[in-house]
Amino acid sequence: MAAQLYCFGESGNAYKAALTMELAGYDWEPVYVDFFNGEARSAEYQALNEMAEAPVFKEGDLTLSQSCVIQLHIAEQTGKFLAEDRNEMLRWMFWDAQKGSGQQGGLRFLMNFLPEDKRPQEAIGWLKGRVLTAIKTLEKHMEGRDWVVGDQPSLADFACCGYLYYPEPFGFDRKEFPNIDRWLDGIAALPGWKHPYDLMPGNPSDRA
Repeated sequence: MAAQLYCFGESGNAYKAALTMELAGYDWEPVYVDFFNGEARSAEYQALNEMAEAPVFKEGDLTLSQSCVIQLHIAEQTGKFLAEDRNEMLRWMFWDAQKGSGQQGGLRFLMNFLPEDKRPQEAIGWLKGRVLTAIKTLEKHMEGRDWVVGDQPSLADFACCGYLYYPEPFGFDRKEFPNIDRWLDGIAALPGWKHPYDLMPGNPSDRA
């Protein structure tokens, strides 16, 4: 029986887990979470994940939340995408959780998914500065590199790219970051890669 990933297309954090499973050839299926209509705040969903967040991974009696935990589980089960330097891989995964996806997701939400008249412009300006500072760190790191850690793709790549394929604006323009642009093209060239809106159910046009 296939594992289930509770997810929705707009979630870059869910994408990190979904992409890892897809590229690893793991048997899984998406379960749509109607996040924007409050499903994650329901008592039923919080019984699944008390943090009221997606993604959630279920397989048999095993339930996991937090994308990095799910990624690590898949890599350990399949033997794929574990960098030789595990500490360096984890360093970039944790960096992403705080400085990368941890900030990009909030900024993208404020700029695109709130009603236009409710978007807090001062907060957006402040957060955009932090997001771009972190992206510049990644751009510098990727100079002369194909992958975030070592000579092969690893969980660090699939963590750090989580929000960077989305079309909605959040201050990131691939053309301004050639090292990141090249790296994202490299990930997209891996067998089985899919865009988040093709890999998981739900996207803004579905709610239009």
